[in-house]
Amino acid sequence: MNNISNIYASYIIIGINFIVFIIETAVGGSTRTDVALRFGAQTTAKLKAGQLYRLVTSMFVHFGVAHLAMNMYSLYAIGPTLELILGKTWFLIIYFVSGISGNLLTWKVESKTHKNTVSAGASGAIFGLLGVYLVVAILLKDQYSFPIRGIAITLAINIIYGLANKRINMSAHIGGLIGGVVTIFVLLLI
Repeated sequence: MNNISNIYASYIIIGINFIVFIIETAVGGSTRTDVALRFGAQTTAKLKAGQLYRLVTSMFVHFGVAHLAMNMYSLYAIGPTLELILGKTWFLIIYFVSGISGNLLTWKVESKTHKNTVSAGASGAIFGLLGVYLVVAILLKDQYSFPIRGIAITLAINIIYGLANKRINMSAHIGGLIGGVVTIFVLLLI
């Protein structure tokens, strides 16, 4: 277990997201797709054209204040605890594997459905962290006090809400969730 004074990766990620958002807003607006694309949002066409960096950069681009606030609050709520338990290195690995997994699933689904929507946000990574949080809560319930029921309900509400709202990229959420859970089990096996 890490010392609490070493917990800062979550806050750095939050800071980077806010900085990108402020710059996005200053150069044209965070709700404009052309601005989002300039800052690294993802589309299937751009990925097929070889712009694979968008699998990562799109995790730092958000559409509007509510989108940013929801994702950053979620990261603030669970990130430091997971970082404390897992350590900074594994926390960052899980965060980025989850986000990239969500973006890869989005790319695969959109390639099959011939969609080319602009996708951005940290929610794939956040869903991965939620999955990891639930796994850790179940496995370490005797060592730590976790609101297991609350975590499960939060995941369920977000999945149901995402399925009901066509503007939400559920491929990123599901892909991130799978990426996070697989990664934590790999960590537990090594």
